[in-house]
Amino acid sequence: MKNYVLDQLERPMKDLRISVIDQCNFRCTYCMPAEVFGEDYRFMHGDELLSFDEIVRLVEIFAQFGVEKIRLTGGEPLMRKNLDELIYRLNQIDGIKDIAVTTNAVFLVRQAKKLKAAGLTRVNISLDAIEDEVFQITNGRGVKTKPVLKGIEAAREAGLEIKINMVVKKGMNESQILPMARYFKETGDTLRFIEFMDVGNHNGWNMDEVVSKKEIIEEINEEMSLEPLDANYYGEVASRYRYADSDSEIGVISSVTDAFCSSCTRVRLSADGKLFTCLFASSGYDIREMVRSGQSDESITSQLIKIWTGRDDQYSVERAQKKPLKQKKIEMSYIGG
Repeated sequence: MKNYVLDQLERPMKDLRISVIDQCNFRCTYCMPAEVFGEDYRFMHGDELLSFDEIVRLVEIFAQFGVEKIRLTGGEPLMRKNLDELIYRLNQIDGIKDIAVTTNAVFLVRQAKKLKAAGLTRVNISLDAIEDEVFQITNGRGVKTKPVLKGIEAAREAGLEIKINMVVKKGMNESQILPMARYFKETGDTLRFIEFMDVGNHNGWNMDEVVSKKEIIEEINEEMSLEPLDANYYGEVASRYRYADSDSEIGVISSVTDAFCSSCTRVRLSADGKLFTCLFASSGYDIREMVRSGQSDESITSQLIKIWTGRDDQYSVERAQKKPLKQKKIEMSYIGG
């Protein structure tokens, strides 16, 4: 069956990102702006979320499309009860080689070891500043860096691979580029800078707030010499660099100044079962309805082939070409990145 499905695709899927919950334990300016996601914001009810059985079934289907990497996102995925059970089950699926969780790290102190034991490979940790005064502004709730750094240490002690994600927004936290680089060069954790992107409709995005990949690399290189590295795999979104005097490396994700739509192998599944073929999509496909209406795996597979082969997402390219863009985009807090 897998060979049949792959034969239908010009470009295989490789990376499936699954939002397992829409709730988060602190807000950030990039993803959940306070003026929209206040204390009274209504999150999904439990029966709206895909169950673990439904997620496992869908991953088994997606594995036929070439999916090897699973990233569990949210909201804050570690708020989903018994997440380690889901990770264990996903780890048993033939073809799945890498399972990661994107998290703000606060719950890792309690959960890192059991997640690793269940088969978790890696954690991608969101940290937009290393200095408390700046970090408190970026997360919108006055949270200091200490609980995040303790979570990172717990992940390290558990033997998990660690990647730190820093969204760089001019006028907010660009002063943290060098302090973050210095700190994580010493720890040996991979730090990835992300250009501030126009995801969703509520982050107040404009091009004047973007710090480009070129600017980030030049600033770091002036103090700590960098050497470019080859991509680890086809479709890798981060441009990789290594410090000349150590084995530590950084990456820069530059979907604003250097679009990579043509090599994208990602697909995203929201917590309530909507499938999105682009981070900047306006609408998704209701996969939950396919599952709950009693359709067979073969029927779902056939519809997914049509969705994947029919995709024409080129948002970042069109933005760079200054073409008219969609007025509405899916929110980062809903799709999970």
